[in-house]
Amino acid sequence: MKKVYTKTGDKGTTGIHGGMRVPKDDIRIEANGCLDELNAVIGIIRSMLPAEDAWQDLLHTIQRELMVVMSHVATPSGVVNPNLLSAAELVLRCEQEMDAMTVKLQDHGYFLLPGGTPVSAQLHFARTIARRAERRLWTLNRQDVVNEDILRLINRLSDLFFVMARMEMQRQNWPEEKWQEFAYKRKK
Repeated sequence: MKKVYTKTGDKGTTGIHGGMRVPKDDIRIEANGCLDELNAVIGIIRSMLPAEDAWQDLLHTIQRELMVVMSHVATPSGVVNPNLLSAAELVLRCEQEMDAMTVKLQDHGYFLLPGGTPVSAQLHFARTIARRAERRLWTLNRQDVVNEDILRLINRLSDLFFVMARMEMQRQNWPEEKWQEFAYKRKK
């Protein structure tokens, strides 16, 4: 294996796909940093679940696709990325998974305090990182177009992690902590 360090980033720049160098705080790098952080938290969640847990395959698929997404985010317009993006298909799978879980969940008309079981708390953390990644991707999109399927996937992942956090609470028979009812449900 080559050395991990190259010293090429010591002056505050980093390379992106296509050979260009950009500042380390460039929005493209910031967006990818958020996606990388999200992928790491998903790895933590997977490490906390039994190997045979039904969510392992879904989370593994998400992690692999996030790597492809990151390669596309690191690729400016006009540069060809050879990695096949499957974000659109994964959006559909996430929606199907959420629909299947939602029918099993008890109704909720209230805001929840994040937490609960260790897995649920990590899923809430993943949700918030996905939201931050989505915000950074939209900022990048104003400078250089981001594939719509990527934007849609990251939006859907935050929803998926919310539903999974709730499902985990129910799977572990752990009560959700309510903050307050949604405004439209409050008595007037």
